[in-house]
Amino acid sequence: MTAPDIADHIVDGPHGPLRIRVYTPEAPNGLGLVWAHGGGFAGGDLDMPEADAVARAFADRGIVVASVDYRLAPMTADWTTRLGSPERGGTHYPVPHDEVVAAFRWASMSSRAPRGWAIGGASAGGNLATGAALRLVHEQGPTPALVVLAYPTLQAVQDAPDADLRALLDADPAADVFTPDFVRGMYENYLGGDTDGAEVYAVPGVAEPKDLAGFPPTIMINDETDELRVSGEAFARTLTSAGAEVTVAVEPGTTHGHLNRPTEPAFARTIEQFAARILQLP
Repeated sequence: MTAPDIADHIVDGPHGPLRIRVYTPEAPNGLGLVWAHGGGFAGGDLDMPEADAVARAFADRGIVVASVDYRLAPMTADWTTRLGSPERGGTHYPVPHDEVVAAFRWASMSSRAPRGWAIGGASAGGNLATGAALRLVHEQGPTPALVVLAYPTLQAVQDAPDADLRALLDADPAADVFTPDFVRGMYENYLGGDTDGAEVYAVPGVAEPKDLAGFPPTIMINDETDELRVSGEAFARTLTSAGAEVTVAVEPGTTHGHLNRPTEPAFARTIEQFAARILQLP
């Protein structure tokens, strides 16, 4: 495949300068995707595979990608252990959320994707993309044509896994990382406080069907051995109750974060499914 043209743009964001990295294919098809990487709200960057390799893969299929360098939550001792990064300060909701909303508005005002823009993300980035899409719908535009979610985290307090998922997690203890206490702590770090009473844009999984009126068509692919898929599947059921179009799949044999491992076959399969759905947009 031909390498895309890659350019960083520094735009006026709601909380100061915001960097958006745009991947422009040699032969763009007129469709675009605003993308947010994962990292538990506290980690990740535009150079990680879940951002860069994903963007290049979509660009290979003619889709312009705007990858958002949103500000991160503090790197706590828990995340230092998880990610191997030094402790540091950071920001809290609504800053990262506001920046993903701003990035979508910036992209949609450009002429880079005249057929329309999707919004999406992986893991915590899936939360940010979902919250941004919901806010854009509530504020009546511009709204995404499609929401693209890879193994998103959408609930601060999620239900227990069913027996089948519990058995998978028990058989692979290394994959059993998103325990209830850890997930709640992750959200408390993102919110800068308790999760009770958090806005629906911060924790989209608490949305009720009435909140989701007009939500865009959505495609979600979850990892098989991943406790976070409980929250994704619950949100998909709420979308269905709201009358939204939603497609949900589980990528067999995967643990959390397979888009950050581009050498795994599941990476290409997921990109193909996402790209095929984006290319169906009118």
